Amino acid sequence: MKINYRPEIDGLRAIAVSSVIFYHAQLTLFGSSIFEGGFIGVDIFFVISGYLITSLILKELDITGKFSFKYFYERRARRILPALIVVMVASLPVAWLLLVPENFIEFTKSVLYSLGFSSNFYFHYSGLQYGTEEGLFKPLLHTWSLSVEEQYYIIFPIILFFSFKYFRKYLLLILFFGFFTSLLMAEWGSRNYPAVTFYFLHKKMREIIAGSLLNYFEILKKKKLNNSTLVSILPTVGIILIFHSIIFYNDKIFHPSFFTLSPIIGVSLVIFFSKKDEIMTKILSSKILSGIGLISYSLYLWHYPIFAFARIKSDLPPSQYDKFEWIVLTVVISIISYFFIEKFFRNKKTNFFKILFLFFMSIITILSCLLLFYKFSNSFEFTKNIRMNIDNKKIFLMADYYKFRKTYSPENFDPLKKDKRNILIVGNSIGEDLLKNFYLNKELFKDYHFELISSKKRKRNSVYQIKCLKRLITKNDTKCGDVDFTDNISRQFKDSEIIILSTFWFEEDFTALNDLIPLLQSKNKKIIITSQSIFMDLRTGKKLNPFDYYIYKNKEFPDEEKLKKIEEEVFKVSIEKNKNTTNRLIAIAKKFDIQFLNMEKFQCNQSDMTCDLVTPENHKIYWDWTHVTDEGAKYLGNKIYELNWFKID
Repeated sequence: MKINYRPEIDGLRAIAVSSVIFYHAQLTLFGSSIFEGGFIGVDIFFVISGYLITSLILKELDITGKFSFKYFYERRARRILPALIVVMVASLPVAWLLLVPENFIEFTKSVLYSLGFSSNFYFHYSGLQYGTEEGLFKPLLHTWSLSVEEQYYIIFPIILFFSFKYFRKYLLLILFFGFFTSLLMAEWGSRNYPAVTFYFLHKKMREIIAGSLLNYFEILKKKKLNNSTLVSILPTVGIILIFHSIIFYNDKIFHPSFFTLSPIIGVSLVIFFSKKDEIMTKILSSKILSGIGLISYSLYLWHYPIFAFARIKSDLPPSQYDKFEWIVLTVVISIISYFFIEKFFRNKKTNFFKILFLFFMSIITILSCLLLFYKFSNSFEFTKNIRMNIDNKKIFLMADYYKFRKTYSPENFDPLKKDKRNILIVGNSIGEDLLKNFYLNKELFKDYHFELISSKKRKRNSVYQIKCLKRLITKNDTKCGDVDFTDNISRQFKDSEIIILSTFWFEEDFTALNDLIPLLQSKNKKIIITSQSIFMDLRTGKKLNPFDYYIYKNKEFPDEEKLKKIEEEVFKVSIEKNKNTTNRLIAIAKKFDIQFLNMEKFQCNQSDMTCDLVTPENHKIYWDWTHVTDEGAKYLGNKIYELNWFKID
């Protein structure tokens, strides 16, 4: 069933894809970010998809009473798969050259999940938040929306077909029920489970069903209004709502929510009230906008890997000119992609089995690359054991990170030792590192005796341990999950006058602290909370910092000038990444009148805006994005002492 071509819809596609591209490019004007709401472009695409796909289904059902699922899915495959596969296969050699081994494996996983129409699940469960700077270095992150769309193509036609065949008189009610249910779930989920709500299909159903409702009234109810006043005004109102969202929204708003209905309403007004001779329809139907709309799918596919690989390749933040070059390159490649890939495979003369052959060959190619990688690359072990010492510009593997856990065994707390202040650190691996800073410099901290309560599972948050302390205090429990409260641990808590909460802070920590801090204070404990550190290289994700990336890439130790640039980069990223958490911890400290200690004071140098990554003897301080080496702990502990950072009175 053929749909009448509406060039103004391609104009809407042009606005959508342009806003997404400018958003991902992070363009600025006079030092301020623009198009901060460009992510709304994806919502525009989904309203359009809902409208067009419903048109295909309802027209065929209304005219023939039948619907060909085979023909429908073949059309979707011709539209989506060829260009997507070409982008992925073209990205493979670039990823091989630019990504460190661990990140190359993550990349190939994202490829396979994308081909399985489930990359939205992959990125959600890998803990990657859309809109963060880390995501800008993931070449296929944008395929999450394609996976959602493909899931919609699989599920929605079946639901619509059976609703039309057996519940036709309730079809409008079913669509409205689906829209409002999705809207309520989005509103509630964005406030309570934002990651799930963002990545999963139920969030996008409201946009899709909004498009379906438009088509329902057009086809089955024949109610496309032609009131001259409405036709002349409402499309312009729709465009104003769309651009208001793109310009004034940002990633701090709850999305999706009631608040972000604005662009959906805007797109709906344009689609429903557009008329050939109306001024806004003429603008959207112009050759430039409709031309961009025609290549919008290729533009969307190509822009993100081009931007991501450019960021990974560069050792410096991109300039405005760099971003302009990326956009031009994206446009050129997308034009080629549209004419030689999209149009070729969408042509009915092109045998559909060629598409299926391309699909399965791409999977075989990717799997072969993975096998070759594992077989011939020694650098994976290098990355896996990236904890290094540097001496005479040679790289040596360090002892295992868990060495400290295995060897640390201080004497038990002794309440009779009146000459020392007993301090109990509670937290996860961040707390362990803080303990290591003190313990490996114990001659400098001879007035204190430190102990640690930490879960055996590194990913446990601090509240997990503190909740266990609460059970110890209120119920005298001796075991809580994998934290054993032996008599010794009980004594440690009882005899410690100071409790330090030092952890990598999770969202649930901030809520729980409101109850837990008063409980600890009721036991006459002095409480200290510390900040967290995130020394993260955005190009390589969670495991390697920029120093490691430089060494891996160049196979050499950076000279003094290059090292300073790396340390400046780490300072900038660290301060920005930690800012929100630090401010929240400061607010909690003021609320409960407890002490807050900022780790950046001894990890970074405020005067020259750098963060130390190596000791004066050229030993690595961090073996990954935050955890300290033994030599690093000795160095940082000494800085803590020299700066008098651990002044607790």
